[in-house]
Amino acid sequence: MVASDVDGTLIDHHEQVSARTRAAVNALIADGVPFVLATGRPPRWIDPVVDGLGFAPLCVCGNGAVIYDSATDRVLDSRTLDIETLTWAADLAERLLPGCGLAAERVGVTAHDAATPQFVSSPEYEHAWLNPDDTQVSRAEVIAAPAIKMLIRLPGATSAAMRAALGPHLAGRADLTYSTDNGLIELSATGVTKATGLATVAQRLGVQHSSLIAFGDMPNDVPMLLMAGHGVAMANAHPEAIAAADEVAPSNVEDGVARTLERWWS
Repeated sequence: MVASDVDGTLIDHHEQVSARTRAAVNALIADGVPFVLATGRPPRWIDPVVDGLGFAPLCVCGNGAVIYDSATDRVLDSRTLDIETLTWAADLAERLLPGCGLAAERVGVTAHDAATPQFVSSPEYEHAWLNPDDTQVSRAEVIAAPAIKMLIRLPGATSAAMRAALGPHLAGRADLTYSTDNGLIELSATGVTKATGLATVAQRLGVQHSSLIAFGDMPNDVPMLLMAGHGVAMANAHPEAIAAADEVAPSNVEDGVARTLERWWS
């Protein structure tokens, strides 16, 4: 099985799947090898990647919290932070990271479940990237329903510094990671990582972890790079991802995923 992160790994800076990457992925699929996306993105942000690949894979979304079948637009499994933990984490974050804004990512039964406001943020939350799906609510409403992840944003800070400030105080009640160093960290339920999500998919497909090849570029990819039989970091990757990997591939804009896969499938 091959698993790939999306942003900074599979797609280029224009958020496109290159023709070479599409061909390399299609070659391994033609050989009967499962290909899985493993991303921090929620299910509703998978469609452009599916279009670029030309087929609809199983997806590990929300940093491992959601198993999503893009072919049928169904959420197969999800693990959430409960309201008690969200409330506790929000109080802790606001105390240790003064001035931060809070947001929550929720999930329905499909990627575009209109009955579930899937991204809600407090008025203090400043987006780290364009997010047309945002529903601004009160701080109390952000933590009023279970969420696949809580996002904590502090403009002007680095994500690494935020992790250093908050991480030691989580006491095992949530998992903390980040996928951009632009003042944004993300909390998931305890033990939820891309590695646990991929383990669920591997079990469904009868795949051994030792036969998994995984590609990634940021700290949220580290668990899956470590659990894979062969972990591949991109040349543009965060130092923590590079340290966790067995191999460093060319960057995402140099078709690093494709150039690595072509060694086995072309």
